[in-house]
Amino acid sequence: MANKRHVSTTINGEPKEFLCAPHESLLEVLRDNLGLTGSKEGCNNGNCGACTVILNGRPVDSCLVLGVEVEDAEVETVEGIADRNELHPVQECFLEGAALQCGICTPGFLVASKALLEKTPDACEHTIRYNLAGNLCRCTGYDKIVRAVQDAGKRMAESN
Repeated sequence: MANKRHVSTTINGEPKEFLCAPHESLLEVLRDNLGLTGSKEGCNNGNCGACTVILNGRPVDSCLVLGVEVEDAEVETVEGIADRNELHPVQECFLEGAALQCGICTPGFLVASKALLEKTPDACEHTIRYNLAGNLCRCTGYDKIVRAVQDAGKRMAESN
């Protein structure tokens, strides 16, 4: 316990404090220390995107970020996407468009898609594919995912 570090941060809009070893990844902290198991461990080396979170407004692979690095940062996980009992348009469109199958990659795609659409709600197919290139899916192919993101962008634009 003596080598653990105290970290104060904001996760999904709420102030959080935790202790972690200097070598623990943010993914380990989220899942093992804080019980936020939505982010998945796929590859644990930054190649699949299943563990994507938004860190200070940018999508990152939480398996590549140390827990101690989020001191005074803002982290958003897949658990923070929905607004209480109302799904985010990205979540709705993934469900409606059957843009998921086994679910391992889904949290990472949802988080990365939300981050993209907050900056570019009218993203074209090329932009969506480019921005989601760090997220791998072995089940669905990508067409349904891209269509779901496009549909979510349209809904977000209409609601503003």
